[in-house]
Amino acid sequence: MTYTSILVETRDRVGLITLNRPQAMNALNPQLLSELLQALTAFEADPAVGAVVLTGSERAFAAGADIKFMAGASSAEMRANGFVEMFEGLRKIKKPIIAAVSGFALGGGCELAMACDLLVASETAKFGQPEVTIGVIPGGGGTQRLIRAVGKTVAMEMVLNNRVLNAAEALQFGLVNRVVPLERFLDDALALAAEIASRAPLAVAAAKEALNNAFELPLSAGLSEERNLFYALFDTSDQKEGMQAFIEKRKPQWQGR
Repeated sequence: MTYTSILVETRDRVGLITLNRPQAMNALNPQLLSELLQALTAFEADPAVGAVVLTGSERAFAAGADIKFMAGASSAEMRANGFVEMFEGLRKIKKPIIAAVSGFALGGGCELAMACDLLVASETAKFGQPEVTIGVIPGGGGTQRLIRAVGKTVAMEMVLNNRVLNAAEALQFGLVNRVVPLERFLDDALALAAEIASRAPLAVAAAKEALNNAFELPLSAGLSEERNLFYALFDTSDQKEGMQAFIEKRKPQWQGR
């Protein structure tokens, strides 16, 4: 498939998607998000891919949403174009998505990074939700995911008063998994993705689902869903192979079934 706003490639068992609107610092618009979801869906369907890395440029992961297409829109028009709903499309992807963030991740860019499962940041990364400075609020999950990641007080300051977190602060508050030098941020994200892609694919998908449930369900319901996923894996070939390989002290050969 030919894309105009992203670059797509495969590196061994890792899919790599690069946001590619350099003239707009990777500002997000409906076309870019639509292409992103198409690429993620294709990787989801490819058994040769075990994890995905999403990145931008060294200067900007994504500097925000493209204000030009939103500036004159009415409430009804924004509802109709489905732009912010596209962020939820990442939740449907069962394979892990690692965001490799350098430079600006602001507004929709911050929301897109938080919609991923793990975040690797360069030392130059900056995270913010500046929507109140242009008369709106985050609409792609920013108010919900941010408070779960960094806590209420920091999230309040970021959303209400445009506080921007540098990479060290993002690590301190739990927004990112690790901070690495600029020249290594993508390589480290790819290495992390490759490690995850080497695991049992059905177990990885089930674990991701169970962990995401913890954010959305009461504890009793989350525990119940965890048990169901745990039991279901005992009907898979990978569970038999994994446990037998452990007993025989050899490396398992995963089949994804």
